[in-house]
Amino acid sequence: MSRYSIWTIGCQMNKAESQHIAGYLDSAGYQATASFQEANLIVLNTCVVRQSAEDKVLGTLNGLQGLKRKRPNLSILVTGCFVDSDIEGLKSQFPQVDFFFKPGAYSELIDWAKGQGIFVAEQGLLCGACPERASSVASLPQNNKERRAHNDTLGTSLPCAFVPIIQGCDNFCSYCIVPYRRGKEVSHPVEEIVCEVEEMVKRGVKEITLLGQNVDSYGHDLPGKPNLADLLARLNGIDNLVRIRFLTNHPKDMSPKLIGAVASLNKVCEHLELAIQAGDDDILRAMRRGYTVEQYRELIHTVRCHIPEVSLSTDVIVGFPGETEEQFEHTFSLLQELRFDVVHVAAYSPRPGTIASQKYKDNVPPEIKRKRLNKIEDLQASIASEINSQLQGKIVQVLVEGEKKDKWYGRTRSNKLVFFEDDAGYLGQLLKVKVDKSSPWALQGKIIL
Repeated sequence: MSRYSIWTIGCQMNKAESQHIAGYLDSAGYQATASFQEANLIVLNTCVVRQSAEDKVLGTLNGLQGLKRKRPNLSILVTGCFVDSDIEGLKSQFPQVDFFFKPGAYSELIDWAKGQGIFVAEQGLLCGACPERASSVASLPQNNKERRAHNDTLGTSLPCAFVPIIQGCDNFCSYCIVPYRRGKEVSHPVEEIVCEVEEMVKRGVKEITLLGQNVDSYGHDLPGKPNLADLLARLNGIDNLVRIRFLTNHPKDMSPKLIGAVASLNKVCEHLELAIQAGDDDILRAMRRGYTVEQYRELIHTVRCHIPEVSLSTDVIVGFPGETEEQFEHTFSLLQELRFDVVHVAAYSPRPGTIASQKYKDNVPPEIKRKRLNKIEDLQASIASEINSQLQGKIVQVLVEGEKKDKWYGRTRSNKLVFFEDDAGYLGQLLKVKVDKSSPWALQGKIIL
């Protein structure tokens, strides 16, 4: 029995793409293993959005050198944002790797696999969950042919699934490598997405998360220009689908129509991720974010006005080139004011080839970055603790996603992580849980039958 192991780091898009690759390998007769030592084929799905992620990729690649020497027949594949346009340079630098392919480029993977004598039905590879579309594959544009591999790994054992709906990004924020690695925005057709989700639901999926580097831009490049609100309305009508989420949002593209869709569609969850990145206008301008602090503040007010039960997450970068102590305090004060449920904070690290790396000197010392990062983390722990404590004694609805350390876990519609203990099997079920403990990061409770 041939075995494969997939190592994934980075965003939800990477996780979704790893699921598709796993589905392809499953359908080709491979069996999954968590151990590199047991695998005949290893796939690294990589991220270079931050230096820390790239360091982990490099460490893993270097660690595989010895394994390749011991087992020359081992196949090592690398995809994700580590793979740039200089494939020949990557091959020269990492001779232990058999094949590099761009993120989401399933046709490249398929061509390589065929060359190795690995075959599965074209229908499963290129049409994903939509068998009726098999006859039209040859006429699809190349970007649709690469849309997704077979999705068998999203079977009834997994109640939640990621669904990429738009690839790439046109924004070119000055610090971000993503547009250079994933290219321009390309939306997937509405009917194809609806078809795929319907098939997922038939296999037991209860919740989907629509994915895009800038998910709010969905549809602008499609005939008729359907938007994300239109797609949400279509998906909301699918029987037995319970919940719909979407990310990642860009504040400048969060339209009133989209806010209205979240407020009015019963299956769309009351949770939004809206990255602020900085709370100072000069830093936002240098980041090329396309909005001001006041515009962002008004957006949050509008969202909360129309969706009173909404929970909000945001991203923050500290130590962007030239960030003064005063500018950092502007960000800190904005977080104090807006009180997010979750804040993801990272220290700036220059990404070669980006606008910021060429235009600005990385002049904020590492110790200052770490101090600012820790200060925001401490603030957010306090805010999240206060917000979550308000749920103590209340009953919340939880979709059970799995087990961890002898406890079931799942999330509320507002994306709160909830743990509870029980001997029965609850995977994929919607349960009522009474919260008896809370922390900044999760809730603990008991099921109510």
